[in-house]
Amino acid sequence: MEMFKAKILFIGPNESGKTVLANFLSDTTENVGGEYRPTQGVRILEFESEPKGSGDNTTCEFELWDCSGDFKFESCWPALMKDSSGVVIIFNPDVPSHLKEIETWHSMFISSQGLQDNQCLLIAHHKPGCGVEDKRLPLASHLSRLLLIHSNLEEEPEDVRRAFRRYLENVVNTMSESREREEMSIIT
Repeated sequence: MEMFKAKILFIGPNESGKTVLANFLSDTTENVGGEYRPTQGVRILEFESEPKGSGDNTTCEFELWDCSGDFKFESCWPALMKDSSGVVIIFNPDVPSHLKEIETWHSMFISSQGLQDNQCLLIAHHKPGCGVEDKRLPLASHLSRLLLIHSNLEEEPEDVRRAFRRYLENVVNTMSESREREEMSIIT
Protein backbone atom coordinates (compact mmCIF):
# COMPACT_ATOMS: atom_id res chain seq x y z
CA MET A 1 0.00 0.00 0.00
CA GLU A 2 1.61 3.20 -1.10
CA MET A 3 1.05 6.25 0.99
CA PHE A 4 1.71 9.70 -0.35
CA LYS A 5 1.66 12.77 1.78
CA ALA A 6 1.37 16.00 -0.11
CA LYS A 7 1.52 19.48 1.31
CA ILE A 8 -0.33 22.10 -0.73
CA LEU A 9 -0.05 25.79 0.09
CA PHE A 10 -2.97 28.15 -0.47
CA ILE A 11 -1.53 31.61 -0.87
CA GLY A 12 -2.53 34.95 -2.34
CA PRO A 13 -3.67 38.44 -1.45
CA ASN A 14 -5.81 39.25 1.59
CA GLU A 15 -9.55 38.65 1.28
CA SER A 16 -9.23 36.67 -1.94
CA GLY A 17 -11.20 33.68 -0.62
CA LYS A 18 -8.39 31.27 0.35
CA THR A 19 -10.12 30.04 3.51
CA VAL A 20 -13.51 29.62 1.86
CA LEU A 21 -11.93 27.54 -0.91
CA ALA A 22 -9.72 25.55 1.47
CA ASN A 23 -12.75 24.65 3.59
CA PHE A 24 -14.79 23.72 0.54
CA LEU A 25 -12.10 21.66 -1.20
CA SER A 26 -11.15 19.73 1.94
CA ASP A 27 -14.81 19.22 2.85
CA THR A 28 -14.37 21.23 6.03
CA THR A 29 -17.51 23.28 6.14
CA GLU A 30 -17.00 25.50 9.13
CA ASN A 31 -18.51 28.98 8.91
CA VAL A 32 -19.32 28.98 5.21
CA GLY A 33 -20.92 32.30 4.48
CA GLY A 34 -19.90 33.63 7.88
CA GLU A 35 -18.37 37.04 8.20
CA TYR A 36 -14.82 37.59 6.98
CA ARG A 37 -12.15 36.61 9.48
CA PRO A 38 -8.56 37.10 8.38
CA THR A 39 -6.43 33.98 8.88
CA GLN A 40 -3.75 34.46 11.51
CA GLY A 41 -0.54 32.94 10.18
CA VAL A 42 -1.72 29.60 8.83
CA ARG A 43 -4.46 26.95 9.21
CA ILE A 44 -3.77 23.34 8.25
CA LEU A 45 -6.61 21.19 6.90
CA GLU A 46 -6.11 17.49 6.26
CA PHE A 47 -8.04 15.19 3.96
CA GLU A 48 -7.51 11.96 2.06
CA SER A 49 -8.06 11.30 -1.59
CA GLU A 50 -7.48 8.47 -4.00
CA PRO A 51 -6.28 10.07 -7.20
CA LYS A 52 -7.42 8.51 -10.44
CA GLY A 53 -4.76 6.76 -12.41
CA SER A 54 -2.59 6.11 -9.37
CA GLY A 55 -3.58 2.44 -9.16
CA ASP A 56 -5.94 0.97 -6.61
CA ASN A 57 -3.53 0.92 -3.74
CA THR A 58 -2.52 4.53 -3.45
CA THR A 59 -4.11 6.75 -0.90
CA CYS A 60 -2.95 10.28 -0.64
CA GLU A 61 -3.04 12.35 2.46
CA PHE A 62 -3.20 16.00 1.63
CA GLU A 63 -2.45 18.87 3.91
CA LEU A 64 -3.87 22.17 2.75
CA TRP A 65 -1.95 24.99 4.32
CA ASP A 66 -4.25 27.99 4.24
CA CYS A 67 -1.70 30.80 4.60
CA SER A 68 -2.47 34.33 5.64
CA GLY A 69 -2.15 36.90 2.86
CA ASP A 70 -0.79 39.44 5.32
CA PHE A 71 2.83 40.41 4.78
CA LYS A 72 3.32 40.80 8.53
CA PHE A 73 3.67 36.99 8.53
CA GLU A 74 6.35 37.09 5.83
CA SER A 75 9.08 35.91 8.23
CA CYS A 76 7.20 32.60 8.68
CA TRP A 77 6.85 31.91 4.97
CA PRO A 78 10.14 30.07 4.41
CA ALA A 79 9.09 27.60 7.13
CA LEU A 80 5.67 27.19 5.50
CA MET A 81 7.25 26.51 2.12
CA LYS A 82 9.52 23.77 3.44
CA ASP A 83 8.67 20.44 1.75
CA SER A 84 5.61 21.75 -0.03
CA SER A 85 4.47 19.65 -2.98
CA GLY A 86 2.29 22.25 -4.62
CA VAL A 87 1.22 25.88 -4.47
CA VAL A 88 -2.21 27.29 -5.26
CA ILE A 89 -2.44 31.05 -5.76
CA ILE A 90 -5.92 32.38 -5.11
CA PHE A 91 -6.93 35.88 -6.13
CA ASN A 92 -10.01 37.93 -6.81
CA PRO A 93 -10.04 38.75 -10.53
CA ASP A 94 -12.37 41.69 -9.86
CA VAL A 95 -9.67 43.47 -7.83
CA PRO A 96 -7.21 44.95 -10.34
CA SER A 97 -4.32 45.14 -7.86
CA HIS A 98 -4.50 41.38 -7.29
CA LEU A 99 -3.23 40.69 -10.82
CA LYS A 100 -0.01 42.50 -9.96
CA GLU A 101 0.20 41.07 -6.45
CA ILE A 102 0.08 37.47 -7.63
CA GLU A 103 3.36 38.05 -9.47
CA THR A 104 4.97 38.76 -6.10
CA TRP A 105 3.42 35.64 -4.63
CA HIS A 106 4.65 33.62 -7.58
CA SER A 107 8.23 34.77 -7.23
CA MET A 108 8.28 34.30 -3.44
CA PHE A 109 6.63 30.89 -3.27
CA ILE A 110 7.09 29.23 -6.65
CA SER A 111 10.21 30.54 -8.41
CA SER A 112 12.18 30.41 -5.17
CA GLN A 113 11.41 26.72 -4.68
CA GLY A 114 11.82 25.70 -8.29
CA LEU A 115 8.41 24.03 -8.46
CA GLN A 116 7.30 22.79 -11.87
CA ASP A 117 4.36 24.47 -13.60
CA ASN A 118 2.13 21.43 -13.08
CA GLN A 119 2.62 21.70 -9.30
CA CYS A 120 1.03 25.13 -9.38
CA LEU A 121 -2.52 26.29 -9.86
CA LEU A 122 -4.13 29.70 -10.16
CA ILE A 123 -7.68 30.12 -8.92
CA ALA A 124 -9.57 33.24 -9.98
CA HIS A 125 -12.10 33.22 -7.17
CA HIS A 126 -15.24 35.20 -7.90
CA LYS A 127 -17.06 36.50 -4.86
CA PRO A 128 -20.81 35.80 -4.62
CA GLY A 129 -22.80 38.29 -6.65
CA CYS A 130 -19.99 39.10 -9.08
CA GLY A 131 -20.69 37.93 -12.59
CA VAL A 132 -18.18 35.40 -13.80
CA GLU A 133 -16.76 36.10 -17.19
CA ASP A 134 -14.17 33.64 -18.34
CA LYS A 135 -12.44 36.50 -20.01
CA ARG A 136 -8.73 36.22 -20.51
CA LEU A 137 -7.01 37.83 -17.59
CA PRO A 138 -4.04 40.07 -18.37
CA LEU A 139 -1.52 37.84 -16.62
CA ALA A 140 2.26 38.07 -16.83
CA SER A 141 3.66 35.52 -19.28
CA HIS A 142 5.14 33.20 -16.64
CA LEU A 143 1.76 33.12 -14.89
CA SER A 144 -0.21 32.48 -18.07
CA ARG A 145 1.64 29.14 -18.42
CA LEU A 146 0.01 27.89 -15.21
CA LEU A 147 -3.32 26.14 -15.07
CA LEU A 148 -6.01 28.71 -14.27
CA ILE A 149 -9.47 27.87 -13.03
CA HIS A 150 -12.33 30.27 -12.43
CA SER A 151 -14.12 29.48 -9.23
CA ASN A 152 -17.65 30.42 -8.37
CA LEU A 153 -18.92 28.36 -5.46
CA GLU A 154 -22.45 29.68 -5.85
CA GLU A 155 -22.92 28.57 -9.43
CA GLU A 156 -20.40 25.87 -10.31
CA PRO A 157 -19.00 24.35 -7.11
CA GLU A 158 -18.50 20.86 -8.54
CA ASP A 159 -16.53 22.20 -11.52
CA VAL A 160 -14.11 23.77 -9.07
CA ARG A 161 -13.83 20.55 -7.07
CA ARG A 162 -13.20 18.47 -10.22
CA ALA A 163 -10.55 20.86 -11.51
CA PHE A 164 -8.85 20.87 -8.12
CA ARG A 165 -8.85 17.05 -8.00
CA ARG A 166 -7.20 16.98 -11.44
CA TYR A 167 -4.57 19.39 -10.16
CA LEU A 168 -3.92 17.10 -7.15
CA GLU A 169 -3.43 14.19 -9.56
CA ASN A 170 -0.77 16.23 -11.39
CA VAL A 171 0.98 16.93 -8.10
CA VAL A 172 0.96 13.26 -7.08
CA ASN A 173 2.24 12.17 -10.50
CA THR A 174 5.06 14.69 -10.31
CA MET A 175 5.92 13.48 -6.80
CA SER A 176 5.94 9.82 -7.81
CA GLU A 177 8.08 10.55 -10.88
CA SER A 178 10.66 12.40 -8.84
CA ARG A 179 10.58 9.62 -6.22
CA GLU A 180 11.25 7.06 -8.96
CA ARG A 181 14.11 9.17 -10.31
CA GLU A 182 15.63 9.32 -6.84
CA GLU A 183 15.30 5.56 -6.41
CA MET A 184 16.92 4.97 -9.82
CA SER A 185 19.80 7.27 -8.99
CA ILE A 186 20.42 5.35 -5.75
CA ILE A 187 20.42 2.03 -7.60
CA THR A 188 22.68 3.09 -10.48
